[in-house]
Amino acid sequence: MKDTGIERRRRGIPDRLAGCHTGVVEGYAIEGHVPAREIRRLLAEKPKAKGLAVPGMPAGSPGMPSEKPQPFDVLLVIPDGSTAVYASYR
Repeated sequence: MKDTGIERRRRGIPDRLAGCHTGVVEGYAIEGHVPAREIRRLLAEKPKAKGLAVPGMPAGSPGMPSEKPQPFDVLLVIPDGSTAVYASYR
């Protein structure tokens, strides 16, 4: 099993934002169960950012079906490692 933390840290995503998957799309890191809609938005807007993150594995997020979905935020990871809420799912 590959340690996704290596790639996450290489891409500037803080460990506190860890999910179970790390990917890269057009130079942006995608951490965790980020909805495709927000990835498409990121690629259209092209903000100055490291990428997007959904920390943990919230029930009801993409790939995590649940009869009792949890609310979760998609976080935009700013170049300095801080975050801003990019989208909220309730």
